[in-house]
Amino acid sequence: MAQTRQLTAVLWKEEDMYVAQCPEIGTVSQGYTQEEALANLKEATELYLEEFPSAGGEKPQLTTFEVSVRA
Repeated sequence: MAQTRQLTAVLWKEEDMYVAQCPEIGTVSQGYTQEEALANLKEATELYLEEFPSAGGEKPQLTTFEVSVRA
């Protein structure tokens, strides 16, 4: 019986592609739209977890920080 896990996806745009990353597992994928990148990440993560079922699991801590940028 398959179980479900709720994981985090971080998405950003690089040139003409969107990149999607799952920080808990370490999987990364891409697509031309956010939806495609997320679907590809889901597939990549499911395939990875078939091979390594106990990978990850801890929720990442999300925070912010400031940096100085010279104009």
